[in-house]
Amino acid sequence: QVQLIESGGGLVQAGGSLRLSCAASGRTFSSDAMGWFRQAPGKEREFVATINWVGSNTVYADSVKGRFTISRDNAKNTLFLQMIALKPEDTAVYYCAARMGPGVAVATKEYTYWGQGTQVTVSS
Repeated sequence: QVQLIESGGGLVQAGGSLRLSCAASGRTFSSDAMGWFRQAPGKEREFVATINWVGSNTVYADSVKGRFTISRDNAKNTLFLQMIALKPEDTAVYYCAARMGPGVAVATKEYTYWGQGTQVTVSS
C-alpha cells in the first residue's frame, strides 16, 4: 500500500518559516517526479512546486517563487518544501503528491498518489 505522509505544518507568524516533509512508503519514487499542492478554505487545490525524478529541474507557482524551495532525498524516499517569508495568503492545507513519470508537472490530474495533507496557518 502506497502512502505519502506529510509533516511539519503548523502555526507561524507572517515572515516566519516552516519546512514540510513528505515520507513515502510502499513504493520507491526515485524515478518519478513529485510535487506540492495546497488548498485554502473555499478554494480549489492549486499547484505550489514540482521537482523531477533526480532533482535537477524544479518549477514553482509565481506566488511562491523566491520564497519556497522544493527538494528531495531519494535515498530516504522523502520530499521537502522549505518555506520562508510566509504570508497569511499561504495559509492552506499542503499536500504532497507523486506522479508515475520522471518529468515535472503542474496539473493535479498528472499525479497518481496523494498524501492526506498538513495544515499551514500564517497569522498576520
